[in-house]
Amino acid sequence: MSASTLFPSLFRSKAKANDDLFAAVAALEASGNKEALHAAIRVLNHVYVVDRIFRAHLIGEAHGYTATNTTETPTLAALRKVVRETDDWYVDYASKAGSGELEREIRFLFTDGKQGRMSREEILAHVVTHGGYHRGAVGRILDQHSAARPPDGLTNFLHSTEPGRRVA
Repeated sequence: MSASTLFPSLFRSKAKANDDLFAAVAALEASGNKEALHAAIRVLNHVYVVDRIFRAHLIGEAHGYTATNTTETPTLAALRKVVRETDDWYVDYASKAGSGELEREIRFLFTDGKQGRMSREEILAHVVTHGGYHRGAVGRILDQHSAARPPDGLTNFLHSTEPGRRVA
């Protein structure tokens, strides 16, 4: 497996994990626990902002963020919509990027004003692992409030989308 085949799978897995997690957080929202809901949305919004910052770096555009989260907290529904759009963008980007493009380095500014330099595949790896780390943090919030935490792992994704990989 090469980076050009691995990354599309990782981003499809990330999108599925995000969909499942947003559904679980919606159940938390329905429970009326505003403090836990707010904490979960803040974490999810941070992931979204970082995803958008690195998307901008990948396409050579300004992102307009001065921090890795926003001052305002979006509604869960509004955030879910833009996260899904961003996930779709990453799946598409990862599916179309060739190995030569993935190896190319990009120079950019972090939100703290310091310069950075990463290859496109390092950026994609960062976006995938960063999202997984923070989905775990939201999972912990769900655990603390007795809400169901969805499975979040590449094996779960692969076995649900390609059942033939599971040996009986």
